[in-house]
Amino acid sequence: MKRRKITIIGAGNVGGTTAQRLVEKELAEELVLLDIAKDVAVGKALDLAQSAPIYGYDTQIRGTDNYAETEGSDLVVITSGVPRKPGMSRDDLLSTNAKIVKSVAEQVAARSPEAMVIVVSNPLDAMTYVTYKVTRFPRERVIGMAGVLDSARMATFIAQELRVSIQAVRAIVMGGHGDSMIPLPRYTTVGGVSVTELISKDRLDAIVRRTRDGGAEIVKLLKTGSAYYAPSAAIVEMAESILKDKKKILPCAALCKGEYGIQDLFVGVPARLGNGGMEAIEEFHLTSEETAGLRKSADAVRELCAVVDRMI
Repeated sequence: MKRRKITIIGAGNVGGTTAQRLVEKELAEELVLLDIAKDVAVGKALDLAQSAPIYGYDTQIRGTDNYAETEGSDLVVITSGVPRKPGMSRDDLLSTNAKIVKSVAEQVAARSPEAMVIVVSNPLDAMTYVTYKVTRFPRERVIGMAGVLDSARMATFIAQELRVSIQAVRAIVMGGHGDSMIPLPRYTTVGGVSVTELISKDRLDAIVRRTRDGGAEIVKLLKTGSAYYAPSAAIVEMAESILKDKKKILPCAALCKGEYGIQDLFVGVPARLGNGGMEAIEEFHLTSEETAGLRKSADAVRELCAVVDRMI
């Protein structure tokens, strides 16, 4: 039986925390943590390896700056890039991170041509597009992590508002990962009941605004970095659904081919994740207002992708 191998590219806070969560769940027999700062990758891998006797996982972990060691990965998580700083929008990152992700994607395609890829680098939708264009992988094997994180943020704020268990809340956010995202209160439930029946419109509007600003709020508070606990948890939920063939329907940046009236763009939509990667996009009924919001979000992503096309 083939040993499952995961590579995380980028050993910063997101990459390191993702590695920790993945090995603690034993989702692969082998995990490679790669970074241009080799000592950081090697140090974090060593620290994780020394945690194994306590947690009881047998995953073989190593850090490196050499892409040859990523050869034959089943799943690659790309977290590389310059992080957001206070006052910086995701779009400000476009030029620098496009060059970084292009270089990474070339290595992934050469070393692991059968891999599934989860892209985390910002601006998320555009970087997922870069990865797709450079690797030339089928759309099923290139997915962006955004909607799971944004939905988790929304669910957190709803649980806090209603003072209920987070396990009772199911939230969904569609659209681009940024100011144009589309939180969907109508499809968000608490104990199976639509949240629109439980929270007043003005409070829901405030929660929607806070969800959209969720990443910027944390950047402002941390001052020297961005979120990593919740993003890493979101990555692992996606990875687990793929590697264990769970077929979970999760909001992800997926390449639309006519779904929701969107063509050839990576936009956050509900996707079924299993062994085949992004196996299907689930089309929910949207109101005219929700549809207009999703189209507006797609237009914002299209503008970024047009700029990226000139870079790659």
